[in-house]
Amino acid sequence: MTRAIRMETHGGPEVLQLREVDIGSPDAGQVLVGQTACGVNFLDVYHRTGAYPLPLPGGCGSEAAGTVEAVGAGVTAFSIGDRVAYQGGEPGSYAQKRILPAARLVKVPDGVTDEQAAAVLLKGMTVEYLLNRCVDLKSGDFALMYAAAGGVGLLAGQWAKHRGIRLIGVAAGAAKCAKALANGYEVVIDRNSEDVLARIREITGGKGVPVVFDSIGKATFTTSIDCLAPRGILVSFGATSGPPPPVEASLLQKKGSLYFTRPTLATYAVSPEEYAASSGEVFAMVANFALRPEIGQRYPLADAAKAHEDLEAGRTSGSTILIP
Repeated sequence: MTRAIRMETHGGPEVLQLREVDIGSPDAGQVLVGQTACGVNFLDVYHRTGAYPLPLPGGCGSEAAGTVEAVGAGVTAFSIGDRVAYQGGEPGSYAQKRILPAARLVKVPDGVTDEQAAAVLLKGMTVEYLLNRCVDLKSGDFALMYAAAGGVGLLAGQWAKHRGIRLIGVAAGAAKCAKALANGYEVVIDRNSEDVLARIREITGGKGVPVVFDSIGKATFTTSIDCLAPRGILVSFGATSGPPPPVEASLLQKKGSLYFTRPTLATYAVSPEEYAASSGEVFAMVANFALRPEIGQRYPLADAAKAHEDLEAGRTSGSTILIP
């Protein structure tokens, strides 16, 4: 038996309920992990609300770290006592213990704590594919990133600084803007008091930016399109305000032969080789202090609903973790 957050229906944060569940023992190819930290991501909100529907009843959460407690037949890559982490796969990471396919796990290297691993893996791999593989950004290029003081945003600022990319951030309020600036952004626009499009034109001398990374969706779509330079790319990788509207081909033409993509980490880590390479690069960046995951909030596992409330209300900064 273990304690885990379960959902009977889709809905608000209140559907996240702490339950005692029987998880059994690992079968062939599986590993039992005693979890020490569980990452909280906006993806979990989409799963909870049904924006990305899940079979129910079921669990919530896509990321955690801990220690191997048992291995099933045929598992040779991991041993009892190994420190491991994972992201993706079937939701259900909000739990004290979990049985997972061995192929989903990666070892946590020395120099990276369990809390850091749970806070950084999914978000860090997201930043890795966005900045390294989704678009062709070179040192000195401008790019725009929304939610600059969020979990992905702060890591993106550090990663961009490491690569020499001149990342412009958008955040809400002076405190969040200052935090983003301290994490590698060249300029941060305060959406509470500044016009994003006007500031982009000012910063770029009217040219616009070659890439916009938009995790907001519906509320920022038009501004994102207008901020782009001719032949620019809108990378829509989130929808915290709701999904972006359908994109008409004629709009992309009229606005300057633009490109639109709606990527997902699952596609950029679809093979075991890609998964291992991306996660390995993230952990190497943390171990070498090029990437410093900021854990802004820690909640007991039983307070998962409160964590979701704060995340949706914009009361969080950096990464959020649950402590089982």
